[in-house]
Amino acid sequence: MKIIILLAFIGIFISLGSALVFMMRDKSGTNRMVNALTWRIGLSVLLFLFILFSWWMGWIEPTGISFPRR
Repeated sequence: MKIIILLAFIGIFISLGSALVFMMRDKSGTNRMVNALTWRIGLSVLLFLFILFSWWMGWIEPTGISFPRR
């Protein structure tokens, strides 16, 4: 589970980085930056839905936030 989530985060950061490179270097007016950002949004939504589905199936469980008692 951790590997799948890590790979999704790596894909999101790679598409964000490629969009930055296309924004800085691409002066011809192509849609490569828009396509890279579209991939980033799609991967982010898929990761969110996958985490929700994993929780629903019982593959992962929330641990909650534990605060120290006074």
